[in-house]
Amino acid sequence: MSKKRSSWIYVVLGIMLFSLITVSALPLVGSVVQGQQFSKDAERDVIVLSQQELTKLEAEADGYQTVLAREPNNDTALNGLLKIRLQQKDIEGAIAPLEKLAKLHPEQTEYTILLAQAKQQVTDYEGAAAAYNQILAAHPGDIYALGGITNLYLMQDLPERAIALLQKTIDLAKETANNINQESVELLLGELYTNQQRYNEAIAIYDQLAQVHQDDFRPILAKALVLEKQGEPQAAKPLLEQAYVAAPTTYKDQISNIMARLTETP
Repeated sequence: MSKKRSSWIYVVLGIMLFSLITVSALPLVGSVVQGQQFSKDAERDVIVLSQQELTKLEAEADGYQTVLAREPNNDTALNGLLKIRLQQKDIEGAIAPLEKLAKLHPEQTEYTILLAQAKQQVTDYEGAAAAYNQILAAHPGDIYALGGITNLYLMQDLPERAIALLQKTIDLAKETANNINQESVELLLGELYTNQQRYNEAIAIYDQLAQVHQDDFRPILAKALVLEKQGEPQAAKPLLEQAYVAAPTTYKDQISNIMARLTETP
């Protein structure tokens, strides 16, 4: 397989991250940090399969497994089986092909991310952490891995460990020439502070980012949502208007909906 990534993997990865990464108290900002837009249209793509369709999928899975019995590293069969298991919402059944694909294609980190998410879903937290850390060892700024392991730590009531990891990543971005997107990591840290109700620290991050990245709507939007959570809708409204103007078209409807909600607030 070439280094080109399959589009369906991105779709599945997006849906799994949206449904599993509950760290974000600011889901819209979280999706922007991850570089994805998880709209209601994307959610509607998750279809409930009929019994007939499930039977057909299982027959196809049997065919792929027959191929894999002869050729354990067959890419087409592994990807086909993985796709079917995810369509069936069979997370445990998806782990075996994911482990194989992640090992065969370490450069395609979406496989390892999906593997970590799957292991987290079946409460194999040690296995999930190992998968995330494998990515972060080679790509310390991978925002999917950072977001995933942050959520994993929170699920285990280890927020300080998550904070320390993000701060360490930010320090690494400052100290060395690398491909870490410092702003995205700082936005994620702001979300984590918000999740922990450390609002002043979150706002301090967003204010600093807004000053440095004046054309970026994300820190402005994030601060507005924190102010809303603090019960200050009137203070949030002008920031939302500013974020709306600066945001790409794909996010304007979502911001507009937030603005409408605040307008209804006395």
